[in-house]
Amino acid sequence: MMKRKALFAVFLLFWIASAVACSAQVAGESGHWVSVWGAAEYAPFKFLPVPPEPALEDKTVRMVVRTSIGGSRLRIRLSNAFGTSALTIGEARVALTDNGSKTLTGTDRALTFDGSQKVNIPVGAPAISDPIDLTIKPLAEISISIYLPMNTPITDWHRGAQHDSYISGPGDLTSAPSLPNSEQKASWYFLSSVEMWEPETATTTVAFGDSITEGSNNTNAPYSDYPDQLAVRLSRGSGGSTSAVVNEGIGGNRILHDGAGTSALARFDKDVLSHPGVRNLIVLLGVNDIGFPRVRMSELKIPNVAMNQFAAERVSAEEIIWGLQQIIVRGHEHGIKVYGATIMPFEGTNSYDAEGEAIRVEVNKWIRGANAFDRVFDFDELVRDPGHPSQLRAAYDSGDHIHPNPAGYKAMAESIPSSLLGERRK
Repeated sequence: MMKRKALFAVFLLFWIASAVACSAQVAGESGHWVSVWGAAEYAPFKFLPVPPEPALEDKTVRMVVRTSIGGSRLRIRLSNAFGTSALTIGEARVALTDNGSKTLTGTDRALTFDGSQKVNIPVGAPAISDPIDLTIKPLAEISISIYLPMNTPITDWHRGAQHDSYISGPGDLTSAPSLPNSEQKASWYFLSSVEMWEPETATTTVAFGDSITEGSNNTNAPYSDYPDQLAVRLSRGSGGSTSAVVNEGIGGNRILHDGAGTSALARFDKDVLSHPGVRNLIVLLGVNDIGFPRVRMSELKIPNVAMNQFAAERVSAEEIIWGLQQIIVRGHEHGIKVYGATIMPFEGTNSYDAEGEAIRVEVNKWIRGANAFDRVFDFDELVRDPGHPSQLRAAYDSGDHIHPNPAGYKAMAESIPSSLLGERRK
């Protein structure tokens, strides 16, 4: 008995010494982890009149993402936040993207999780891969492939990806140079972020919002959303290579109510605080809180959808302001600078009315004048029609009277001072 206790003590000391040595090695390296790409994962919307995504089994999914800054060491974060059972990843790999589903020869790397190629991610949890060495230039596309061996319902996804994903099978094709006979979907699956080991001066800016942040209604112009255009601008500026930008927009998202993803207040920890290296937060939210309950369903003539299920969720300007104050407080608690953007015009949409416009004007008055945010980006003034301020100016309107076109998104990105986002963490 004494001998077994002694052996256990020796093993325990050896394990502690090894752990300390590994920690010291990582801590001794100059740098820290920084999110360089991200997407808000959520459960499929139940209110959209579209068929649900079919479950995947014995399939390979290859997703293409563009990193906002470069580096030579990376890891990925997968998500089972909305799953009802463990998520099994049979294998995961990453490579530089050549074209479409084709990867660049010689860049394919296996991803592991505590040394294992397979990982079972518990319900509600993320899983972060082990670091790998792969040199990636700023604004380069990388292909992340995952193999789903089990029957896997689509519980965590992001609809409206900036680049098509490729679904192929049967079998594990994660190391295949291309997936020529694949099904293409404009969605990301179970993937929430890419993180890189960066100098201590590197930081991440999270763009937190709805479809205007996500970049909706510009499917023919990939990477035209304002966060991506901001990342391009920062990468070309002096010292901009250490300023990463992550897009955490969800089309239809609201501050105070669920529906298109969980509410901004509910997803704040997952979609903002979970990112390593976050120094800045840009908040552009509120238009859906105003508009969703006012949608006139009879005018849309959607089959089998006659009533507005959000009609009972009308909110006041005071409630929206309270929600924004909560985001500010929670960001400041973690040393994050919180920048507020004014709510942009939406007259001409099916959800516009005079009462909603009055709420928008009141909230914007508070954003501009309350000094609650660390700084205000007046997107409303930037994109509105000077002669009709409740409407987008024609030159910036994508055609639906609420989402800017690429020129409008570019104007938004260019209005943000690059020096503000590149300040060193103190």
